[in-house]
Amino acid sequence: MEQFIVLSTEKKIEALSAWLYAHKALQLVSLGMAGKSAWTEALIIVSASSVRHAQSLADGILAWCKEQKLEFLSVEGYQTGQWILVDLNDVVVNIFQAPTRELYRLESLWAGRSEPAAPREVSA
Repeated sequence: MEQFIVLSTEKKIEALSAWLYAHKALQLVSLGMAGKSAWTEALIIVSASSVRHAQSLADGILAWCKEQKLEFLSVEGYQTGQWILVDLNDVVVNIFQAPTRELYRLESLWAGRSEPAAPREVSA
């Protein structure tokens, strides 16, 4: 059985944000969900420039987790690449194509319900 390390949610958000920024994720926003949601402690929302870029970001996050010995639960939406959800248990990363992100507007959905977990926004 593989042993996973325990990393605080804040440190995980910080490391994931830096990794996503370095790999050209666009419009990165993180939202703290502790006490606001039963299913995660934080959301990270980013946009990708193409389906291939979105899939590459998802693949990279999973490889990064394996390298760091961090647990991940699942990936959804990979095939279409319009909205890829990477579930790391305490942090859920949402990778969107711009039109899909605008349609679902997760930032607006959770506005007023959380404070930014790691205030960082990356512009296009």
